Amino acid sequence: MDQPKEKVPYSLNSKKVADATKHWLQKRGVTIDEIAELVMMLQRKYYPNLTMEECVHNVEQVLSKREVQNAVLTGIQLDILAEQELLIPELQDMISNDEGLYGVDEILAFSIVNVYGSIGFTNYGYVDKLKPGVLDRLNDKSLGPCNTFLDDIVGAVAASASSRIAHRKQAEREVEIGEDVADGDK
Repeated sequence: MDQPKEKVPYSLNSKKVADATKHWLQKRGVTIDEIAELVMMLQRKYYPNLTMEECVHNVEQVLSKREVQNAVLTGIQLDILAEQELLIPELQDMISNDEGLYGVDEILAFSIVNVYGSIGFTNYGYVDKLKPGVLDRLNDKSLGPCNTFLDDIVGAVAASASSRIAHRKQAEREVEIGEDVADGDK
């Protein structure tokens, strides 16, 4: 008689999760550059010399955070399950129709901006209401795919990258005038 196989203990592969995050964003039609364009829109008024390269870099830094990756993958998976009509009926209806009183999509987005403080929250609220750029396309129900979670997630990543820039630019200013700078890695 064969011996049962011993179950291998679970071990998180961080690189696979990071790669999957970028892969699924792209597969769902969202590019890093489109998110960076939102960041530029949010920050150019405050930092006229800001470059797209800086915006892309900050988006990539936000996407490198495990909490962000978890939120991105969870939201995309829920959108896909809604497209496949694999959710329980009541939840299916709310997510498929992006029900205004269903706020879990925003709660998931808050888990992203929460990493970057109050500036992230205010930036998120602004882009969520305005729906500029890629957010307008993701929010367009006539185009087919369910993006109930994805539009909020993309807005939250952009808001977080904007907050990250604001914090870093403040630290740069303080260094320029010779002040002590608090050590932080946001």
